This record gives sequence, C-alpha cells and structure tokens, in this order.
Amino acid sequence: MSAVRRFPLLPGLLLLAIVAAVGVGAWLQFGERQDQDTVHTTGRADPDRVDVQATIQRVDAAARELVLRVLVRPRGALAEADGVAPVEDLTLQTSAATRDDLTFKAHQRIAGRDVAVALDDGSITDYPFDTYGADIGFGAVLGDKTVPVRVLFSNNDVLFTSTVEASAASGGEVVLDVGLARSNSVLVFAVFMMIAMWALAVSVLIGGWFLVTRRKGLTWPALGWMAATLFALAAFRNTAPGTPPIGCLLDYLAFLWAEILIAFCLITVVVMGIRAESRAEPPVDGAVGAIGT
Repeated sequence: MSAVRRFPLLPGLLLLAIVAAVGVGAWLQFGERQDQDTVHTTGRADPDRVDVQATIQRVDAAARELVLRVLVRPRGALAEADGVAPVEDLTLQTSAATRDDLTFKAHQRIAGRDVAVALDDGSITDYPFDTYGADIGFGAVLGDKTVPVRVLFSNNDVLFTSTVEASAASGGEVVLDVGLARSNSVLVFAVFMMIAMWALAVSVLIGGWFLVTRRKGLTWPALGWMAATLFALAAFRNTAPGTPPIGCLLDYLAFLWAEILIAFCLITVVVMGIRAESRAEPPVDGAVGAIGT
C-alpha cells in the first residue's frame, strides 16, 4: 500500500527535475549571451580621435591564433563624411602579436579588415580546460601626427569566453590583455562526453563479466553491441566542439581508456566464448538413432 501511495510522487519529481534542468540550462545560456554582448571600451574620448572596433571572429587553438575583425572610424576633425574616410593618410599601428599595421588612404572609404593575432601561453592538448592569452595594442598616426585612440572590444566566438584588462598610454595608445577560455557550453558537453565514455565502458565490462562467468558462449547480439560501442565511441569523440586533435586531455581522461577497456572485454568474451562452445559435447548420431528406435 505504501508503494502505491508513493508512486504518484514519481511524475511530480520527474517534472521538478526537468524544470530544474531547463532552468539551469537557461541560466547558463543567459550568462554566455551576456558575455557575447559585452563590449569593453577603453581609451581617450577626445572629440578628435580614432575609434577602433575590434571583434574576435574565430579562435584557432590548433594554429595558436585568433582572427580579429577591425573596423576603424576617425572622428571629429580627423574624418570626412561622418567617419567614412580620413582627411589624411591614416596608419593604425598594432602590437607585435599582430602581423601588420593597417594603412588607410586619405579621402578613401575605410573598410573592415581581418587580422591574425598570435596567441600566448596555453596548449590545445589541455582541452577542454585549455586557456590562452593575447596582447593586442593599437595606436594611430594621421599624416605625421599621433592621434588618440578609443577601442571597443568584443568577442563573437561562441566556443570561447574572453576577459579583458585594458590600459591606455598618455600618448593615446591602447593595450588590451585578452584572456581566452572554453565557454561553459563546451565545458559541460566535454565533461558529459567523458562521463558517457566511462559509463559505456563500464556497461560493456559488466556485460562481459556476466557472459564469461555464466559461460554463455558466443552470444552474437552481445558481441555485436560491444563491437558497435567500440566504433561508436570514436565517432562520438569526433563531435567534441572545436575538433581537438588526438592526444588532448579528453583522450587521456576518458576516450583512450574506454576504447582499451571495451576492446579488452570484447576479445575476452570471444576467447572465453570459444572455449565454452568447445567444451559443449555434440550429440552422437548413433545414440540418437538408438533412442529413436
């Protein structure tokens, strides 16, 4: 009777768990959205200045660089047509981590540029807990005169979150110390992958132990399931966000061990199954005929 009374609680508890999971997911997504929408502004706000809108488009951890989209807009007396073109030749000087300075001709429309910035520190082999840094600096020279710069920095790569420490020099230059780490969604999915890999490996281990101890012989459905799990894990591993290379922390914490354990169980079940099958005595034709008569 008590079990019957407790049973109606199960749908309520299940619904509560679903609502809690959806709430946590919505909270995590909202936090990531806030990070993506954050614009870090630093530099001088003089009327006559150069605004630099710098946005991370993509982080290539394997190549140890990020792609930064830079849009330059002169303001005040430095600009024509409301910031569309500079009144003189404009050079945007960048830091050593950036490949080249950007030059814009006088009286010509300024278009956005994609520039590659080298990453400092970090290694993709630490995936999914890898972190990186980059020093990005901007200074502007209009004609032969240094002009102040204001930088508006943001991040559009959903696989990474960014932190920014900015400083402005007295001459108008701006230096950004950018830190990059995997986003919460990447961390959650990668941790789930590792848990799932170990859970599948342990499931195969328990199934193999049952088959061997009970001397079930060659149970083909079970062997097919084990073999399918062995190959499915490799495909599952390749769905990791950011396509990390083989040899990262994800592999050494879960994937490689799970593959080894499943392969060992599969081979053991086959070997012990063959031995169990060979021990079974086949029926004797003569004896069967005598019983029939």
